Amino acid sequence: MKETKKKPIEEELEQEAVEEAAEEVAEEAAEETSEDVTEETPEEESADDALDTLQKALEEEQNRYLRLMAEYDNFRKRSAREKDGIYTDAKADAFTSLLPVLDNFDRAFENEDASPEDFRKGVEMTRDQLLAVFEKAGVESYGEAGEPFDPNLHNAVSHIEDPEQGENVLAQVFQKGYKLGDKVLRHAMVVVAN
Repeated sequence: MKETKKKPIEEELEQEAVEEAAEEVAEEAAEETSEDVTEETPEEESADDALDTLQKALEEEQNRYLRLMAEYDNFRKRSAREKDGIYTDAKADAFTSLLPVLDNFDRAFENEDASPEDFRKGVEMTRDQLLAVFEKAGVESYGEAGEPFDPNLHNAVSHIEDPEQGENVLAQVFQKGYKLGDKVLRHAMVVVAN
């Protein structure tokens, strides 16, 4: 089957006008041939002028259409590049904020003469620094014992019966959960009571 393209109404009207003018010119040419007239009359000249004018208008519209399509294609490509750039920039920002934390871990491992208390203090400070990076990015932790169980936020790995606990609450948390706004980054791994 042959594919057909839909033309805008303006192009169709112009095409019809060109076809009508061509038909008129063809009819006039046929009449002239039958009359054996060799000179062009003013009517023929005006029909030729009208045909030329319509053809020029059609070419201008086609050129305008092609320019519009090229502009749209350039816009689409530019938008795709910008989208890729935003994603790359966001990843770069996230990892850049984590680099000081990594530097502190490197310093801790380089210091072989540190006492266990100093090492623990350094790890705590590094952890606090990492939590500050998370807080700045809007990442929140959740999942504390005693909170109500929510299957959208918690991953229940076990169930226990405990008369001291309320119904359907977290009895124990194996792993905290994290979320960024409404998006869950990691579900909390928990034990549910009752």
